[in-house]
Amino acid sequence: MVSHHPSVNLALHLTLHESLRFINLLDGIFLTPSEACYYNRQASLRLRAAPRAASCRTTKEVSLVDLSLSPAEAAFQQEFSTWLKANLPESQRAASLQGLSEEEGLKARRDWERTLGAGGWLGVSWPKEYGGRGATAMEQVIYLEELLAAGAPNAVDALGRGLVGPTIIDLGSDEQKQRFLPSLADGTAIGTLALLEDSDLLGPDGIALTGAEEGGGYRLTGAKRFVHDAGVATLFIVPFRAGGDIVFAVVQSSTEGVGSRSHHTMDETKRMGDLTLDNVLVTPDDVLAGAGDGASALARLLDLAAVAVTAEMIGAMDRAREITTQYAKDRIQFGAPIGKYQGVKHPLAEMYVDVETSRSLLYYAAWCVQEKPQDLPLATARAKAYASEAFTRIGIDGVQLHGAIGFTAEYDIQLYLKRSKWALPAFGDAEFHYERVASLGGY
Repeated sequence: MVSHHPSVNLALHLTLHESLRFINLLDGIFLTPSEACYYNRQASLRLRAAPRAASCRTTKEVSLVDLSLSPAEAAFQQEFSTWLKANLPESQRAASLQGLSEEEGLKARRDWERTLGAGGWLGVSWPKEYGGRGATAMEQVIYLEELLAAGAPNAVDALGRGLVGPTIIDLGSDEQKQRFLPSLADGTAIGTLALLEDSDLLGPDGIALTGAEEGGGYRLTGAKRFVHDAGVATLFIVPFRAGGDIVFAVVQSSTEGVGSRSHHTMDETKRMGDLTLDNVLVTPDDVLAGAGDGASALARLLDLAAVAVTAEMIGAMDRAREITTQYAKDRIQFGAPIGKYQGVKHPLAEMYVDVETSRSLLYYAAWCVQEKPQDLPLATARAKAYASEAFTRIGIDGVQLHGAIGFTAEYDIQLYLKRSKWALPAFGDAEFHYERVASLGGY
């Protein structure tokens, strides 16, 4: 992604070429040129309003960021997309895991994880010296998008490699990196974040778990809620309060007093659960001492998690749009594809606008991770807020445009409606992030 100005902001300029591209993307849905221009204009208006108001209130200057992929990013996307087409068989796609028992589903996800590992596609954002590819934040977003767009199942340790590993890399000592990272990299250990508590508040105010000092370490008694893959995780990143600050620790499932269990969710590929800590001893060797300002470290971790989930959402949104568009071309009613009728083609066009708007906001947030970290909280809030609402709309409209059969397991579109319900509250729902936009934007 290339910045055209040192003060980067988001703006979209539409051309006739883009309108024609819009028609091509929905080929067979019979959008007229005027309809295509209208929906491209809608995308422009949605992208322009909030970012300019928040970031350029004191100047008339309009700053631009090129949201197209750089040659290196495009090559990364093409490489991974090609690999997925060659290595993701129908039997391993998320749709094929429906109806499996918890044990069977876990085995299938682990098999897919091993396939990714054999291809060198695990821990892509990790530095190469720790078994990763050294991918940028933007490439990590592309990676997550492509996985979901291809219909890949959720890897068991996706969160561990995407967030737990980088957290240990950023905050851990050299000894801790050598102790924890190899097992995460090869799949021996399964890592996850344990952030939320009974209050269900995201951020420092939600951390009530308090550590009692003992022998240079801490004793922890309490619980963490809504933990991803809690029932199978072997390593947890646990923030808690100590001495007026927030401290991060690595807690292993084998430690005495640690308990966990998973709960079923609407999306069977996304298991959530609880972590219980009963007088658990955290030794000094398990405390990530590099956090410095623990509250700031936690806030950044939550923003990175929200960006990662948003990338997954947009990959799934785009796939749901593709499935529904194809169905509208294939389904014949009154002697014509149903995509010919305005009641079908206009919702499909709205889906396209929502996907592209969400993607633009996401790409800007991903760019901020490394290039403009001071803008990351606001950029993340915009992206997650908009995508949360858009994904819900697309999930509902996708099923509705299929008709009653859209609810059946025979058709994959119902998977994306379920995923939208899981993704909506993950690391902050739309209301939470819109409130952040208002607060961070100074409204």
